[in-house]
Amino acid sequence: MSLTPVTILTGFLGSGKTTLLNRILKEQHGHRIAVIENEFGEAGIDNELLVQDGDEQIVEMNNGCICCTVRGDLVRILGELHAKKAAGTLHFDRVIIETTGLADPAPVAQTFFVDEDIGQQYLLDAIVTMVDAKHAPAQLDEHHEAQEQVGFADRILITKTDVVQPLDVADLRQRLVKMNPRAKIGEAKHGVAAIEDLLDIRGFNLNAILEIEPDFLTDVDHEHDDDVTSFVFRESRPLNLERVEDFLSGIVQVYGTKLMRYKGVLNIRNVEQRVVFQGVHMLMGSDIGSAWKPGEKRDSKMVFIGRDMPKDVLLDGLAQCVTSRV
Repeated sequence: MSLTPVTILTGFLGSGKTTLLNRILKEQHGHRIAVIENEFGEAGIDNELLVQDGDEQIVEMNNGCICCTVRGDLVRILGELHAKKAAGTLHFDRVIIETTGLADPAPVAQTFFVDEDIGQQYLLDAIVTMVDAKHAPAQLDEHHEAQEQVGFADRILITKTDVVQPLDVADLRQRLVKMNPRAKIGEAKHGVAAIEDLLDIRGFNLNAILEIEPDFLTDVDHEHDDDVTSFVFRESRPLNLERVEDFLSGIVQVYGTKLMRYKGVLNIRNVEQRVVFQGVHMLMGSDIGSAWKPGEKRDSKMVFIGRDMPKDVLLDGLAQCVTSRV
């Protein structure tokens, strides 16, 4: 059996990874894709946001970062996927690994070279990194992971160019070229990017990586800043979307710099579809998601990731957004 190509999709919190992945899953490109999706914290949201029409195999990994605490799970899942493919019980051509926004891609890529079985089953095709044009300058200044994501990229896609000035995009592009001159840089607008720039590009070059990080194959240590935490808001009763938006609009004015990422699937009164709510710092918005299935339990779940977040204020305030009518 030939090696199965793997794409690592990375990028800092809120850079647009899930939006791009959804676009890939919707495209009529003929690829059968298995997705391994990792989120930071005790509960995942992205698995509920991904398009699923029966052809994709989507595996969710929670409660840790794929580059450290759950890396053993990654090896296990890849092994299980290969075994099922070999047995003919699963059919897929390639794997896309969507990392948490706090992941250093180096240990993830390392897995395909230091684990003998994985190296005989899979080919690391490329690391594709999403870069948020609005927040990247500060993220690259403040977060080692954001720098590593750019440094290891084989392809870089700049997102959210519509909310910043063209000169700012040009300055960011120039900075990215200095950080990683070998990566092709493009743009992804609302998740739209050329599929040929994402899959089967054979972009990962081990020798090039060893030049910039000689300890790539031996250094397995990786730690996150202890002050980055997450928590989850859950509610089984219907919410009032206007109250949610008003409350969070006020919150981000005061605590926006502390809220690195917040996203959720909400059960809104008199709405037959999930409402997807997302934000990065002070940018936020909602959209209509997939329909609730007949008899399906309708719960709201929102994940917050950040530093020194006002957890009690957020939980109490969202609880006040419960509608008074069912």
